[in-house]
Amino acid sequence: MTKSRLEAFSDGVLAIIITIMVLELKVPLGHEWADLGALWPKFLSYALSFVYVAIYWNNHHHLLHATRTVNGAILWANLHLLFWLSLFPFVTAWAGESGFLPVPMASYSAVALAAAVAYAVLHRQLVRADPDNVLLVNAPRNARKMQVSIAAYLIGFVAPLLGGWGSWVTGAMLVGIALMCVVPDSQIERAIQQGQGRAQK
Repeated sequence: MTKSRLEAFSDGVLAIIITIMVLELKVPLGHEWADLGALWPKFLSYALSFVYVAIYWNNHHHLLHATRTVNGAILWANLHLLFWLSLFPFVTAWAGESGFLPVPMASYSAVALAAAVAYAVLHRQLVRADPDNVLLVNAPRNARKMQVSIAAYLIGFVAPLLGGWGSWVTGAMLVGIALMCVVPDSQIERAIQQGQGRAQK
């Protein structure tokens, strides 16, 4: 089984997710700067979600580039990841529409947590299908980064439900994780560049 259809399908789903998110940004009723400014919660929520989906697309691309074997378990693990990513438009709209109230923010963090776990499951299935693929085995050089992300999402889920500044704690954690993960795995980046260099010779 080849990976080309898996890549094409995943790219298409992620493109649709981003399109749905931007369609939630409705044109303001008025024609003044103040009318546009009133949309800042929605735009901020959209911008954060765009970065998150972009991070997953980038890392997913690099992970599949290192993949040599695809089986049924991998297909389902990939669909599992796409399922949670497809919920980003919903929690994005809910968080922005509510002005970052506790339950929508907790839900946003819960979806981010589930997506992170699903990505880890996908990577594990890829390694299980091809245990001799050193590049895949060593791909998450940032395994600690993944652990930190999951812990932060858990805190981000609980914090808003405790009241006070909980929603803003969750927001800060979500932004922090996005900044931490925005740079793709350099090991796979180098492998891609080396492969392209050999192909050109």
